[in-house]
Amino acid sequence: MQTRDLVAALADGRDWSGNELAQRFGVTRAAVWKRLAELRRAGLPLAAMAGHGYRLALPLELLDAQAIRAGLPPLLRARFADLAVHWDIDSTNSELMRSAAAHADFAVCLAEQQHAGRGRRGRQWQSPLLCNIYLSLLKRFDCGMGSLSGLSLAVGVAVARALEHCGAPALGLKWPNDVLAGDAKLAGILVELGGEFLGPCYAVIGVGVNLYLPAAVREAIDQPVADLAACCTPLPSRNVLAAALLAEFARVLDQFASDGFAALREDFAQRDRLLGRALVLSDAAGSHSGVGAGIDARGALLLRQGDTIVRFDSAEVTVRKA
Repeated sequence: MQTRDLVAALADGRDWSGNELAQRFGVTRAAVWKRLAELRRAGLPLAAMAGHGYRLALPLELLDAQAIRAGLPPLLRARFADLAVHWDIDSTNSELMRSAAAHADFAVCLAEQQHAGRGRRGRQWQSPLLCNIYLSLLKRFDCGMGSLSGLSLAVGVAVARALEHCGAPALGLKWPNDVLAGDAKLAGILVELGGEFLGPCYAVIGVGVNLYLPAAVREAIDQPVADLAACCTPLPSRNVLAAALLAEFARVLDQFASDGFAALREDFAQRDRLLGRALVLSDAAGSHSGVGAGIDARGALLLRQGDTIVRFDSAEVTVRKA
């Protein structure tokens, strides 16, 4: 009995008794119960109804490459021909970075779970089985790496649009890589670059979206977090959500490749959750206090310190508590 096959059965919408699962997979009921206990420990929301059986308590589904492509606008399907779904992987970003030479533009890697998911600055990204979206996309550019300033902000605009299209409330963006529901993190972005510094180059764009965060996973995260299960009714299909993300990536990345971040600056500004807030920034030069003053045309964060505006291309940002 493979875990993937058991999860697929539990996700089909019906209740399965222990006996039915044992017969379907040719194992003992004890083996079924042992595997169900493993899934609970992994954080899957299992419902056990007396006299009815077992099923997933939320409409989570396995990712399916064919279903994702079918959810794309017809004109975009050919662009996403190189789309792979993995059951378990170290990191979708790592997979595309080490295999970039074998992939064409707009190659996509998704996974049901990651055992070494990564966030910005090497932080761990919690990646429980089936609960969320872990997606990376390879985008090739003719220009050099210096022309990609603001790319993570442009991707943030695309992610926010896609999630709202799937039923999320109006979302905010926190420079440089967070998508927020209220002041809680709903999605994160990791952009890694490769190729030639002066061009051509490529970006591997990783996105993690919280659909459902088990309690144990929430406890392991050291910042306020949100999930779509709490703010979307009904909870969107994972395959529909993946397709929505890819469709927005295509639109935004085409615009970025043509016109840079400046063309998306206003879209970001309308969602900017740091604008006008008291901030503390930390970088190699130390700590800097001020008030968020927006984003410039290159994607740098603007910090007002008295009558002076200071630009930051990279820093850790903390919002001061009132």
